[in-house]
Amino acid sequence: MARKIDIVAGRAALAAVGAAHGTGTAPARTDLATAVRYLLQLLDEKAPGNSVEVRVPPFGAVQVVQGPRHTRGTPPNVVEMDAATWIAVATGQERWADAAASGRVSASGIRADLADLLPLRP
Repeated sequence: MARKIDIVAGRAALAAVGAAHGTGTAPARTDLATAVRYLLQLLDEKAPGNSVEVRVPPFGAVQVVQGPRHTRGTPPNVVEMDAATWIAVATGQERWADAAASGRVSASGIRADLADLLPLRP
């Protein structure tokens, strides 16, 4: 992750995204991007490492979880999902298992199950 998201800015962006969803409108792209990056940052702080790459295109990606370091090509453990799904599982609005079972999470590799790390925010 390139730059660290301030906790106040991250929480404000999460609140703005939640408020937009509450009214049935699309959140502002900047709020969505900040919320995604903030939650990726929290995941990195909770499970530092380089064995799993978590991607939330187009907003961000982070390598987390202790284990073998990946340096070239496609990582052996990859998790990818859209921003709405990431925010839902990271904040506890949806269970990891439910999102994965619905096909909204693409997870490959033996370390790609993030169920024990989520939610980041109750």
